[in-house]
Amino acid sequence: MEFIDYYKLLELDRSATKADIKKAYRRLARKYHPDLNPNDKEAQMRFQQINEAHEVLSDPEKRKKYDEYGKDWQHAEQFEQAKRQQASSGGFDGSFGGGGQSYSYSGNFDDDTFSDFFEQMFGGRARAEGAHRGSHFKGQDYNAELQLKLSDVYKSQKHTLTVNGKNIRLTIPAGVEDGQTIKIKGHGGPGIQGGPKGDLYITFKILNDTAFRREKENLYSAEKIDLSTAVLGGEIEVRTFDGKVKLKVKPGTENGSKVKLKGKGFPRYKKEGQYGDLYITYEVKVPRNLSGKQKELFEELKNTGI
Repeated sequence: MEFIDYYKLLELDRSATKADIKKAYRRLARKYHPDLNPNDKEAQMRFQQINEAHEVLSDPEKRKKYDEYGKDWQHAEQFEQAKRQQASSGGFDGSFGGGGQSYSYSGNFDDDTFSDFFEQMFGGRARAEGAHRGSHFKGQDYNAELQLKLSDVYKSQKHTLTVNGKNIRLTIPAGVEDGQTIKIKGHGGPGIQGGPKGDLYITFKILNDTAFRREKENLYSAEKIDLSTAVLGGEIEVRTFDGKVKLKVKPGTENGSKVKLKGKGFPRYKKEGQYGDLYITYEVKVPRNLSGKQKELFEELKNTGI
């Protein structure tokens, strides 16, 4: 697996603070974002690598493992376990150092065999004592962000992603939420020593391009009504996500009153045909710039004690 220097990728040194990492990530993510570089596979790959670097370096625990084990940071626990086991048995500790990084391997080796894994990792051969050849490790997981509009995820849709030059077609279910992450198995980095491929994790960023406020499967909106309609009642036309409907307003409706339209909300994630509710808040419009006659009528109403 080709080693990617996350610090170099984000144009940082190893003493970078969390704020430095965040700032560098935002700057480079904007520069290489697929929307700004259509049909540019190199920019798309760089964008994915930048996301991967940020995901690792912004997490203190992952950064610590990366600083110590480099590209094999995801196998840190296996390496540490191997060191403990070998140390307790008095045999080969499986650890190497150099360049500020150290590595260890969780497998054992034949007496007369060299490990291809060590040749790959260190560019040389390491002799070890044991009974079996090296273990297989899962490849590195990839992380990506996909931006969609709220109106796009009202219905299920097909989408094509490009990962390392390969197109991945996936169906995005209706009702996916902002910040939600899904896993696509086997589309991460190649495995080590014949191990399985890593996975691809996609985090969705949903941009609201509507007049509705969304909370999970429920929607919220405000609807203005005339003062006369609020007092006397009547029928109005209100917006829903998939069109307009007529709604009866009760006489004496107060400003801030709420009504619920059952089943007129957002689709429930992966629950075909199920929807949340739409909550509408009435905003009563107070008339302005009244004519002389209108003022007289309000004065009459006032004198009646209304």
